[in-house]
Amino acid sequence: MRDIESAPPSASRPGSPASSRRSARSPWAWVGSLSAALLASCASPPPPPPAAPPPPPVVVVPPPVSQLPPPEFVSNAASPLDYRKDGARHIYERNSHRIYKGQMPPLMHAVGVLQVEVDNRGHVRNVSWMRAPSHVPDVMREIERTVRAAAPFPAPVRMGSVTYTDVWLWDKSGNFQLDTLTEGQRSK
Repeated sequence: MRDIESAPPSASRPGSPASSRRSARSPWAWVGSLSAALLASCASPPPPPPAAPPPPPVVVVPPPVSQLPPPEFVSNAASPLDYRKDGARHIYERNSHRIYKGQMPPLMHAVGVLQVEVDNRGHVRNVSWMRAPSHVPDVMREIERTVRAAAPFPAPVRMGSVTYTDVWLWDKSGNFQLDTLTEGQRSK
């Protein structure tokens, strides 16, 4: 037995057409195969898909800071008792035509004790009666209106806010004095 098969008789002859076709195709087949392999090895892999654009940066904008103008009037009082003088002067300046001149008469139309709460800008937050002249409600309303109309008061810059107390001395003429700045009271 033969291990090697013999080629067909026409393929083994050197001048036969099958032999010349195989030998003519052989070098070009190798060149073509080599070129395809070379091109395949030189080709770069396809580019990766473009990355998603980064999210826009988060910009944290601080809330607008209100630039309030400085208070029109300022008090450097360190206590409510000191502030009481500034508050009384302020009310007198705003109501100079209504201040009773001289000593108050022996009998007054009304006497009331009022607490006034002033914020750090000099605005009146609250008024409350400690001793109200309840027998004359129209005077009570007028005193409250007068205090609110005098705002803004001097800003209590050293205390932040303040609640001060003053005594209102009311004459039947509609004029008044505050106990803090009173000229006193006549005996007769």
